Amino acid sequence: MTTADRNRDSTTAKSIPPQLLWASAVLIAVLTGCAVFFLADVVTDMRLYWRLGESLPFSVHIFAELVASLALVVAIVLALWLLIWLLRRQALLEHDLALAGAAVDAVVLAHFDLWRLTGAEQDVALFVVKGQSISEIAALRGSSEATVKSHLNAIYRKSGSTGRSDLLAILLEALMGSQRWDGHSNAARGDYGTR
Repeated sequence: MTTADRNRDSTTAKSIPPQLLWASAVLIAVLTGCAVFFLADVVTDMRLYWRLGESLPFSVHIFAELVASLALVVAIVLALWLLIWLLRRQALLEHDLALAGAAVDAVVLAHFDLWRLTGAEQDVALFVVKGQSISEIAALRGSSEATVKSHLNAIYRKSGSTGRSDLLAILLEALMGSQRWDGHSNAARGDYGTR
């Protein structure tokens, strides 16, 4: 496994922070406790009137507790629905991101094979695609900047690109499903290293 492969594997999609999930669970638990408290108080008040044989008079206090209880129950249901929706959405997005990442890797690696890049050149090219500078690539690979520059020159020659931005443009166009026909890329025509 190359350094670029290890670096790529450590990059994952951002997920819902566990603290947010815990905070949501605590909030739902507090809301549930409040709803149970208010409903129990309303039921207790109603039982008291029935035991005394009196009709239940209109009471702002009981009405407020009943409305608060119902509002809390609605809030709990909505919070649970939203939390479940967010978790499902996150799972779907992570799945889609994994598929897209695999597709990007397939296109990039197919071009590397097409260009007949060596393992070291593929490693350097992946770092270039990720936007690393020459000095950063050298540090990550444990090699000199001159070695990285040598690999970059071979990559540019084999890909038919004129530099970093041209290399990225070739790969981006391939990802978008278009080909270069403007004569800037010999690799698009199959002429490798004949510049």
